Amino acid sequence: MKIDRLIGILSVLLQEEKTTAPELAEKFEVSRRTINRDIEALCKAGIPIYTAQGTGGGIGIMDGYRVDRTLLTSKDMQMILAGLRSMDSVSGSRYYGQLMEKIKSGSSDFVSGRDYILIDLSSWYKDTLTPKIGLVQDAIEERTLLTFHYYGPNSDGIRTIEPYYLVFKWSSWYAWGWCTARKDFRLFKLNRMDELIKEKTTFAPRQVPAPDLSVEKIFPGGIKVKALFSGACKWRLIEEFGVHCFTEQEDGSLLFTADYTDKENLLTWLLTFGEKVKVIEPAEVRDELIGIAKKVVQEYEEE
Repeated sequence: MKIDRLIGILSVLLQEEKTTAPELAEKFEVSRRTINRDIEALCKAGIPIYTAQGTGGGIGIMDGYRVDRTLLTSKDMQMILAGLRSMDSVSGSRYYGQLMEKIKSGSSDFVSGRDYILIDLSSWYKDTLTPKIGLVQDAIEERTLLTFHYYGPNSDGIRTIEPYYLVFKWSSWYAWGWCTARKDFRLFKLNRMDELIKEKTTFAPRQVPAPDLSVEKIFPGGIKVKALFSGACKWRLIEEFGVHCFTEQEDGSLLFTADYTDKENLLTWLLTFGEKVKVIEPAEVRDELIGIAKKVVQEYEEE
């Protein structure tokens, strides 16, 4: 888009003392004639740009119009670039990469050292997730309704929302919006959304509360869990709950205690450990695991 290119050219001119039309044409992948028209447009917008011909000439902004880069430290710039790079890992376009180039232009003396923070937000589902993120972004920016088939834990069906936020939480992407069916704000996991359609119908923005993403709010109903794990499970318990979630016993087993928020998820999680875990509390979870184990045995015996 022309406006993006104009902002990019202005960013380069603010960062560099001087550049040339051929250099700008190569950077933004357009013709020199297009760059000349862009420079003329910036001049008409009141940007004090000067051009100088001959050896040592070029395009620049008159003194007194530059942004003082000391407002941002080198570390500040590294953090900004790390954030942009993380967004590029889930973006299906070159937008964030181009934006990084705009910020970095002429700043090699300012952004010192190698990149030392690398954030990759992509997932195993990147091929299907990236288009969804792009579609939700467009719907948010254009204030258009978003319709999709949603697969929830209790039921599935068609949902329509007014989308307001894209959220990255618990290693997954979500859309936060007003659900027209529930008449309330809801959080929808993108991996459970299918057949997304950005409607032509627009909506007037509501007073949107910031989503409460606390575990207690999203997954209410704490369950006090006590279980005995094999010592071989130590790495998983530490990875998922931290080093203080268990007490090591004399025989090497691990007495695990924690609050869990959803019984179905708890049962699924415990089953991934197979015979390496024995539930002590609560009794109802222990009983349900026994019932599941019996049904599994019965399924195989009937074969």
